[in-house]
Amino acid sequence: MKKILISSVVVGLLATSALYAKTYATVDGVEITDDDIAVIIRNPQIKMDQLPAETQTQVVNQAVERKLLAINALNSGVQKETEYKEALEKVKESLALELWMQKELKSQKVSESDAKDFYTKNLDKFKQPASVKAKHILVKEESEAKAIIELLNKAGDKTVEFEKLAKEKSTGPSGKNGGDLGWFDAKKMVPEFSTAAFGLNKGEYTKTPVKTQFGYHIILTEDKKDKTTVTFDKVKEKLIFDLKREKFGEAIKKMAGDLKKTAKIVIK
Repeated sequence: MKKILISSVVVGLLATSALYAKTYATVDGVEITDDDIAVIIRNPQIKMDQLPAETQTQVVNQAVERKLLAINALNSGVQKETEYKEALEKVKESLALELWMQKELKSQKVSESDAKDFYTKNLDKFKQPASVKAKHILVKEESEAKAIIELLNKAGDKTVEFEKLAKEKSTGPSGKNGGDLGWFDAKKMVPEFSTAAFGLNKGEYTKTPVKTQFGYHIILTEDKKDKTTVTFDKVKEKLIFDLKREKFGEAIKKMAGDLKKTAKIVIK
């Protein structure tokens, strides 16, 4: 388990180092870089510049404290201890493996022609179903739903009134956001809800309550998209990377199998 955790940290550090070269602070002349920030955030999907200013300040302060403690630890002579030397050897092993695997991944060759061939033979994988962007108000009683519809019928700006009523009356989790459900395809919702949402024109709302297992809904369909096929140009880069990763996985599996044949393995 320790080796897995060390390996994960190494991967994160390598990925960050390859993409960024920014310095956020210095501690006694030692730079606080994206590598240090990545250790604090611990999620490669979260970018420092996307965080609120206050959170960024907190992250930098934590990185500074960590750097100070790390320098203090090194000055204490901990690197002379057996535990440190053993841990360092594990890091060396993991680092060598990760660097080697990155190199092997980059060495895999997938041409644009290869990607286009895969795309053409697997068009079904790139089809997107019809979808709608909708809001809803969910209540427990049908009478309450009918009363809300009456208020909407009398309103001037239906969308503004819908959002207001959703915040005031909806029992669903989306109520606080004005009932917003975002984009979804028919399979993402229960049948009764999807049938009603997809049956509306853009800008329309249901004139009668829609009953589901959750209660009674008033649905406003804001926008609609027809089913479509994503173009090759839009998926080309990701597709090439995915195919390279697939080839890499197959190559590594074969190599591991070959190495097992010549290794003396004792499982206890």
